[in-house]
Amino acid sequence: MMIVMKEGATEDEIAHVVERVESVGCTAHISEGELLTVIGAIGEREDRVADLGLEGTPGVDQVVPIMKPYKLASRQFKDGADSVLEIGGRKVGGTNFALMAGPCTVENRDQMLDSADAVAAAGATMLRGGAYKPRTSPYSFQGLGREGLRLLDEARERTGLPIVTELLDLRDIDDVVEVADVIQIGARNMQNYALLSEAGKSGKAVLLKRGLSATIEELLMASEYILKEGNENVMLCERGIRTYETAYRFTLDLLAVPALKEQTHLPVIIDPSHAPGRRDWVESMSLAAAASGADGIIIEVHNEPEKAICDAAQQVPTSEFQQLTDKLETITSVVGKTISRG
Repeated sequence: MMIVMKEGATEDEIAHVVERVESVGCTAHISEGELLTVIGAIGEREDRVADLGLEGTPGVDQVVPIMKPYKLASRQFKDGADSVLEIGGRKVGGTNFALMAGPCTVENRDQMLDSADAVAAAGATMLRGGAYKPRTSPYSFQGLGREGLRLLDEARERTGLPIVTELLDLRDIDDVVEVADVIQIGARNMQNYALLSEAGKSGKAVLLKRGLSATIEELLMASEYILKEGNENVMLCERGIRTYETAYRFTLDLLAVPALKEQTHLPVIIDPSHAPGRRDWVESMSLAAAASGADGIIIEVHNEPEKAICDAAQQVPTSEFQQLTDKLETITSVVGKTISRG
């Protein structure tokens, strides 16, 4: 249930509605826009809110049921508007296209700082890099852990770029939160609900990747676990799903962009690196993502990809990243967006 307050509703009027909603066992989520405040009534007893007669309550404009199983992620919750997030002085969503770039994993100081310098010089919005790595084989490189986070922090100080890095385990959340501007939840953890809830409580922006076999609705329901903690800074990421096709690594579902845009107000990001699994296809997928109306991409860029510890075949050399950025500038301008920079 969504309670739309009138323009100019007072804090006391909002507080009174929140109290009424909570009195029937629901949780009240307040979303403040430029003109209006919307209160979402969420919980198993949501139907009881309809019996409160809130339509005649001072400050209330209208009470609207949300029919989707996902509530806070629903486009209806924002009255059809797009959410625009601000992260480290950079905007994501609306007309702002986020270019998140950097190596798959933090390997050493020279590699991380050289890559960071290059993506910053090319005009990236944020710097990505993995300190903890989820690998199919337990014998593969698992990341530098805290040392990787320290190097990411140093790269941010050096370039000014906000940091996107993955959280794998609740035991590492304090260390990750201390460094990350954006917490990435990877595909394998999309339905790790305890992890999602704690990421939501952290107050950090969250980039939630779609699971390998997840539906659009399952992705949106997963986002609710973050949103219900009062954290509205959530981005959804399509990174490729597993299908019967074997000609490439995963199927990059670009139809997810218009499908999600129709259903949710949350920004939609595309990962063009993992699905092809080879760098010569990454540029075309990046440009297609921008053309589809995505709100950004998160792309793997490495100073010496042939020496990369993991995902070497799909990482774009820093020497080629400026050319890709220039092409993205052209495509984003056609669809009415601009690359977001500080």
